[in-house]
Amino acid sequence: MEISRRTLLRASGLSVAAGVAAPGIAFAVPKDRPVLTHGVQTGDVTTDGAVVWTRADRPARMLVEVSGNPDFRHARTLRGPLLTPATDGTGRLRLTHLPAGREVHYRVRAEDLDGRTTSAPLTGSFRTAPQGRADVRFTWSGDVVGQGWGINPDLGGLTAYRAMAARDPHFFLHSGDTVYSDGPLVERVTLPDGRVWRNLVTPAKSKVAETLDEYRGQFAYNLLDDNVRAFAAKVPTLAQWDDHEVTNNWYPGEILDLPQYTEKRVDVLAARASQAFHEWQPIDRRRAVDGRMYRSFSHGAHVEVFVLDMRTYKDANTAPRDGVGRILGDRQARWLVDGLSRSRATWKIVANDLPVGLTVPDGADIEGVANGLPGAPGGREHELAWVLRSLARRRVRNVVWLTADVHYTAAHHYSPDRAAVGDFDPFWEFVSGPLHAGAFGPNALDPTFGPEAVFVHAPPAANTSPMDGFQHFGEVNVDGRSGELTVDLRDGTGAALWSRTLRPER
Repeated sequence: MEISRRTLLRASGLSVAAGVAAPGIAFAVPKDRPVLTHGVQTGDVTTDGAVVWTRADRPARMLVEVSGNPDFRHARTLRGPLLTPATDGTGRLRLTHLPAGREVHYRVRAEDLDGRTTSAPLTGSFRTAPQGRADVRFTWSGDVVGQGWGINPDLGGLTAYRAMAARDPHFFLHSGDTVYSDGPLVERVTLPDGRVWRNLVTPAKSKVAETLDEYRGQFAYNLLDDNVRAFAAKVPTLAQWDDHEVTNNWYPGEILDLPQYTEKRVDVLAARASQAFHEWQPIDRRRAVDGRMYRSFSHGAHVEVFVLDMRTYKDANTAPRDGVGRILGDRQARWLVDGLSRSRATWKIVANDLPVGLTVPDGADIEGVANGLPGAPGGREHELAWVLRSLARRRVRNVVWLTADVHYTAAHHYSPDRAAVGDFDPFWEFVSGPLHAGAFGPNALDPTFGPEAVFVHAPPAANTSPMDGFQHFGEVNVDGRSGELTVDLRDGTGAALWSRTLRPER
């Protein structure tokens, strides 16, 4: 049988557009062993398991060994899905029937379709979610490889991931902008003071993503970084998306007027981006209420995380600011209120990919929740006002909101005493990012829900390079005995910038 180079690339799951071939990996030939090209990941962790992810360079069967011991004594082997070009060579297997609150070790191989040979193994570990009053630690952030700042080998790559790993979190909440599909990279960027930033560049990162393969290449690029792969093999992720997985400030039904795009229909781009996101992230679509994104996870008696999707159902950024807008959609808004009301967790963590009270402009229009106008709620604020009012009426306590998006870190306290409306309970929203992107801010606070900026750490100039700091992640620690929740806002090295301990209301 004659095999062309193009056929060989397709069969291997590699594509020229995606640019995902790792250094030292040759094109597949029949006598070779399969190769796991982009490491291993876990995500959507529960009390009895997690999703394990990997990718092979050719059609193969995913095999996973699971053990409670790092030497894999008494391991059990599970046969996973076929890894084929239909999913860009990626595959996921949900592990189940594991003990709660325990360290789990796993080892992944790819078995050739004839069953005669397997890849070299890759290992990882994770903690299953605990039950009862256990200590919980997790980190959150967003905004990765944005504004032209990619993997810089001279500086060790995406080093904030190494700093997060050193904190030994039980899981990582990725608050969106997991990739920048609209942010091409160039090999050299000269800073205003003459310093030079050097990027690793792949074909997929040399233009805006439009095709499915180009969107896949955005996720593949980040996993070329040693820090990212090491972190992913150790810490489970709860992945969320925002705008840059598709294109900047997108909304359903939008038609782009940008010369760099040949495909102008955002709905077409969003469908391709969503497929790539679900192929390359360790996400369990069966846990999502709509089969896409929004879902919740419990982590012991004290923590339940509600992951929102503030992109798929929002109205147009051009919609009137003083009308009745939409950011969650009726079904998701009711799911959130009902889920928070039913939750028995001490702390209910809402992962909102768009901030509650920060004005986020889209040119002359509004991109986020806040409409930037004083007075009663208008536009998308109407929906959030209903959520907050419903929680107050149902006496839901200890709700904390975590977000990224705006590329700086801050602590915001909201109170009806300062607000244009008074029918909600006070709450905190903590902002942290970017993890590896240009730094910006601070944004203006919208007065509708009475926010106060208790702490802000932002750069002096827009699009400040990661070379100059102002990279951030947040850390949450919940004490198992007291139920107290401590938030630490950290810089990209892991140094604490600000901290606050919250006592639960009974």
